Amino acid sequence: MAISRICMALSLFVSFSLLISLSAAKSRGFSAKMYHRDSQASPFYDPTLTPNERVRRSVARSIARANRFRLDNTNSPKSVITANHGEYLMNISLGTPPFPIVAIADTGSDLIWTQCAPCSNCYKQKLPLYNPKKSTTFREIACRSQACRAASRSGCTRDKSCGYSISYGDGSHTNGVVSSETITLGSTSAAPVKLSKYIFGCGFDNEGTFTGDGSGIIGLGGGPVSLVSQLGSQINGKFSYCLVPLGAEGDGTSPINFGKSAVVSGRGVVKTPLVKKNIETFYYLTLNGITVGNERVPFTGAYGSVEEGNIIIDSGTTLVLIPSDFYSQLESAVSKQITATPTQDPHGAFSLCYTDNGSFKPPSMTANWDGGDVRLNPFNTFVKISDELICFAFSPSDNVAIYGNLAQMNFLVGYDKVGGTVSFQPKDCAKA
Repeated sequence: MAISRICMALSLFVSFSLLISLSAAKSRGFSAKMYHRDSQASPFYDPTLTPNERVRRSVARSIARANRFRLDNTNSPKSVITANHGEYLMNISLGTPPFPIVAIADTGSDLIWTQCAPCSNCYKQKLPLYNPKKSTTFREIACRSQACRAASRSGCTRDKSCGYSISYGDGSHTNGVVSSETITLGSTSAAPVKLSKYIFGCGFDNEGTFTGDGSGIIGLGGGPVSLVSQLGSQINGKFSYCLVPLGAEGDGTSPINFGKSAVVSGRGVVKTPLVKKNIETFYYLTLNGITVGNERVPFTGAYGSVEEGNIIIDSGTTLVLIPSDFYSQLESAVSKQITATPTQDPHGAFSLCYTDNGSFKPPSMTANWDGGDVRLNPFNTFVKISDELICFAFSPSDNVAIYGNLAQMNFLVGYDKVGGTVSFQPKDCAKA
């Protein structure tokens, strides 16, 4: 990874000098870019890695990601997204003067947090640490304030500041202080959007399965301190993104849209209801089943009926993770449609694999959502993990069901928290 590449990417980001007001953003929405960590647009692109090595890294992080959902739950801008070992990254800036950071765009969490200097116990990241002492707009939040109470797993520290502590099921954690700061989002309109007094976590103790490619997390979940919720009425609860498939032509970036720019409309749109549950962070959807060829495999609950809100849609997970019983039925239906002989994955990460000599053709598959059917592309359902091995991109998991980003690639996915829907529209995201 070349340092010059990182510097160039950051200089391009901070070179924007114009800022648009939030009233202007509200009137027309705004968009920024997302990018896959392994795309050539990423400052962390490593040309020495083979496509297969990148896929295996994505799978490993996807499994770890599923474990992170086992939490102790007691409780109009545009940007660009990039992929990071199966995750997608966003560029934002913190503070005054703006300090650029690169963080995971995550619909499965709320708090925006980054590693802060001086860091007592942090994972090694490739970019410099944000130093709150160098920002004139950084403020710690009082521990008894409403803002502190809104941040989950937070409380008073010895010096009466608002401390937070988040632990994940895979052993990862982040600890620090909940603070307010000016956040600047880069925009595809070449006019960055400046957001004042936004809540974020300044992490001084962060360890686990986080990679050094990112500086933290940009929470896009449904809870009160996520970026989406803090933008509030300015975006009317709407955001959307379009994830570029791995290996697609172009620079690998794709837009993330907020407000009016995020409306998904036109031909081929399928809308499915958002289901409210006791954990407001997650976006729960109802998957009625999956059709393989002409065979429909129902996603049934314990009493033979579909449970509402039985799967979480998540931008930070790679694979589609589903209950073991449903997975067994689905794998059986898929294998019946393929004439080739299954081949064992030597690494044991995938259950169903085949030798691919260039003629392998996956069966047609359709996600049967409550509200409509979404026809999946071959790269949504099978992923190549070596020069000759291709595997089914679904995996059994009894922790939680997750509709990961492989299945979302080349779809414009729109979230409408006010209207209570998620929309899917087929799209060539490399041209979006």
